Amino acid sequence: MSAPTAAGRRTPLTRTRVLGALVALGGVSLAATSVTWLTTEVATALRPDVAVAATGADAAPAVGAAALVLLACGPALALTGRAGRYVVLTVAALAGAGVSAGALSVIADRAAAGASAAADAAGVTDLTGPVVLTPWPWTTAAAGVLAVLVAVVAAFAARRWPQVSRRHERDGARGDDREPGTVAAVRTGPGTPEPSEADAPGEGPDPADDWDALTRGEDPTRDDR
Repeated sequence: MSAPTAAGRRTPLTRTRVLGALVALGGVSLAATSVTWLTTEVATALRPDVAVAATGADAAPAVGAAALVLLACGPALALTGRAGRYVVLTVAALAGAGVSAGALSVIADRAAAGASAAADAAGVTDLTGPVVLTPWPWTTAAAGVLAVLVAVVAAFAARRWPQVSRRHERDGARGDDREPGTVAAVRTGPGTPEPSEADAPGEGPDPADDWDALTRGEDPTRDDR
């Protein structure tokens, strides 16, 4: 009866799945900053119609920084303990909100984003054509919202995640906790020769006895003394 109960309490949102979701969403958001988000036209002194295109990094610079933070939260989640996982999930939620806010700012005020892109590309801000958005701002905004949802839901499921493995630390501690006398017990086990009297501590030759033997004219190195 205990096995079904434990299986019923197991959450489908495991640490590995959350890690993969955060890395995937952060990667999509970061990759989206390198493609075109908007196009428009401006007039210069030399040409009446100059095409202007802006990438996500140009239109919303904050998205790239937030996407990097979100991308780093995945590996960090695999290395933290019980308390640290909530810190990482909070940072991931904030990073996802930053990604979404940056993309939504371009969607909400495309004219300002187009004028900023025109100023960077041609040095003028008077647009002569409409600002056309590609699907990437909406894609990036959706990725940020999904990252926030994943972080929030994972925070409720994180209490059932197993602890990070400390196997190497336990092995090191186990090697240091050996009881005194373990080595001696191995040496004097069954089938091993008993230590000789010469090996016993404090049983070496006495210099005073050797000197007395020499005084008597005897050889101190003889064993039959």
